[in-house]
Amino acid sequence: MNLKKQIAEIIFPTVNEKISDLENKYPKRSLPKGANVTRFAPSPTGFLHTGSLFTSLVSYRFAKQTNGVFFVRLEDTDQKREIKGSGEKVIEQLLVFGINPDESYLHEGKYGPYIQSERKPIYDIVIKEMIEKGIAYPCFCTHDELSEIRKIQEEQKLLPGYYHEFAKCRYLTDEEVIEKLKNNQDFVIRFKSLGKDDEKVILEDQIRGKIEFPKNIQDVVIMKSDGLPTYHFAHVVDDHFMRTTHVTRGEEWVPSAPIHLELFEQLNWDKPLFCHFPVIMKLDDGKRRKLSKRKDMEASVDYFLEQGYPIEGFLEYLMTLANSNFEEWRIANPKASIFDFKLDFTKMSLDGALFDLEKVKSISKETLGNMTKEAFTDKALEYAINYNQELYEVIHSNREYFQEIINIEREQEKPRKDYEKFSDVLDIINFMYDSYYYTLSKTIHFNEKYSKEFLVGLLTEYSDNLILDVDQETWFAKMKELALARNFAKNAKVFNKEPEIYNGHIGDYAEILRIATCAKTSTPNFYDVLKILGEERVKARISHTLKLLKN
Repeated sequence: MNLKKQIAEIIFPTVNEKISDLENKYPKRSLPKGANVTRFAPSPTGFLHTGSLFTSLVSYRFAKQTNGVFFVRLEDTDQKREIKGSGEKVIEQLLVFGINPDESYLHEGKYGPYIQSERKPIYDIVIKEMIEKGIAYPCFCTHDELSEIRKIQEEQKLLPGYYHEFAKCRYLTDEEVIEKLKNNQDFVIRFKSLGKDDEKVILEDQIRGKIEFPKNIQDVVIMKSDGLPTYHFAHVVDDHFMRTTHVTRGEEWVPSAPIHLELFEQLNWDKPLFCHFPVIMKLDDGKRRKLSKRKDMEASVDYFLEQGYPIEGFLEYLMTLANSNFEEWRIANPKASIFDFKLDFTKMSLDGALFDLEKVKSISKETLGNMTKEAFTDKALEYAINYNQELYEVIHSNREYFQEIINIEREQEKPRKDYEKFSDVLDIINFMYDSYYYTLSKTIHFNEKYSKEFLVGLLTEYSDNLILDVDQETWFAKMKELALARNFAKNAKVFNKEPEIYNGHIGDYAEILRIATCAKTSTPNFYDVLKILGEERVKARISHTLKLLKN
């Protein structure tokens, strides 16, 4: 046995398989020509980031539109940062947004395991063979020794890292390595880079085009002292044996590309195509910065779910960030599913897209406004079951009544858009329920220019003349007649010409009625509100307001 094989055997005494065995176990996928195999590789370190949802959505769509495969791999090798249960939650949230992986750690396929910590046997096979071939080696440098190397590099203003003459363990003889291993010295495994200072490498990025870098010269760690791989190594091995065709990830990984390209090259593996997505940014005091988990509520997908933003609207917004021509397509295809849109890598932004919460709100209003009353109610109920017990009880108590309220000015050519998110619904319509109305009425305030006597007379007269079993035009004409008789101008324009001779205009008259019957100054279409409440309840509410005024 040669000495390098002996070193490999000491480190991995139970590993008997070869890389060729892995090639047979995980063959190239049998897919149509041009099919993309993409992946989303989250770490189980907390909530699903909005940027991660964006990455997974785009990766998913590129796979689906090419009849390919989209899988989710959990990258849990940094186990100190792991938050229990967050891996399962990520999949649950992807499903909520309609992103259904073909393969994942909850639904495994033939290319698993889909959790990195469970793939250790695969990494061990590859590293053992790399040591045998002399392209990886154990490094015994202590923390203090590495700190000393960095100090020297800083003093000499050199590139920091473990390379060339600073890669001390690279130059150990095989006998010295064996001796240290037999003495049970702690070690990591490093990749032996063949890069030279004056060499360049080109990354053919599908989004950014050709990017030229200095070739990697660092002998990076590929296996930590705990036996688990680093991201650099695990990504290369996983994406090779899971047969990823397109590595889709954030642009923060662009500087690491030379390391990954050299690993693929030295292992003699076909390189996948790299697609580095723009990072989602935010304006902060006029400066652009990354959307931050720590600083920004909208960085968490949980925020949008808890607030009840419609899933369809939020996905629509993310698609506007994904491709510059999406909004043009939407105008031409107003009723189409977003999944009918064909994404194009060349239409993706090269700069970080600015996250615009106001645009999310605007799209959400459009989305909710265009839903049928049945669809709106179904989704509101689904939201309420998970996040809002009070809303759930309101809908569950009388679904038909809720739908009637939600349907005010809805199913028409230009539907009314009152709702931004489901968490807003109850605050907007609660006055339609007597239990809320009578509570709200305790704090109602009329315009101070009207005396109590004037308001009592006006409301009594309106109640005595109330007619609701007519169309809106007839109802409005009757209200206008009563308003004019009480010296209200027929419109704001007439009133503004001579405000001193009028008690107000027709809008002011309607506001008095709205406050009395709804305990609010703003409601959905007032005629529809009164029709749904019905004559008996409207008169009861006016009577209640009269008692409040008299007392």
